[in-house]
Amino acid sequence: MSDAVESGEVRSEQEMLSAWVVEPPKLTGPVRIDDYDPAWPALFEREAARIRSILGDRVVLLEHVGSTSVPGLAAKPIIDILLVVPDSADEASYVTPLEAHGYTLVIREPDWYEHRCLKGPDTNINLHVHFPSSPEIERNLMFRDWLRAHDDDRELYERTKRDLSTKGFTYIQEYADAKTEVVTAIMARAQAARA
Repeated sequence: MSDAVESGEVRSEQEMLSAWVVEPPKLTGPVRIDDYDPAWPALFEREAARIRSILGDRVVLLEHVGSTSVPGLAAKPIIDILLVVPDSADEASYVTPLEAHGYTLVIREPDWYEHRCLKGPDTNINLHVHFPSSPEIERNLMFRDWLRAHDDDRELYERTKRDLSTKGFTYIQEYADAKTEVVTAIMARAQAARA
């Protein structure tokens, strides 16, 4: 669960909290939205190299996703990374080696495409882990690529994010869920163009 594109499903607070392996952080003020930082792709590349060095051929796909992957788009300064492994339910095959290098498993969602999320040892990241046939892979890549190519939707998304950032949410997932309507509309345009 994060600023990466979700399936459009808004979950109850209890469902959201039950996915957390650790105590979910509470917001103490507005959601921080920064202007686009050209250093974000380099932070992704550094993290991707580290992940590849730890997991080797267990990495099926590793992509920069979320708002920091879209040049010109303001974002929470958190690098969203999509990691695809052969079996995201097999935590011993990737969580254990990542934890040995300072990563922390924070979210476990076996009922939502076996999604896992880890935080990094020294860079603020959300490492989203899926198995190869998860529909979230295509959703995240399609959304990223559409925003990279369509200024009008990128600007709409940024306005929405900035407007919602001051709404006084308790958890960051509430902010992400509040973007569902605009994300769904943008995804519909991307899917229609692809069809």
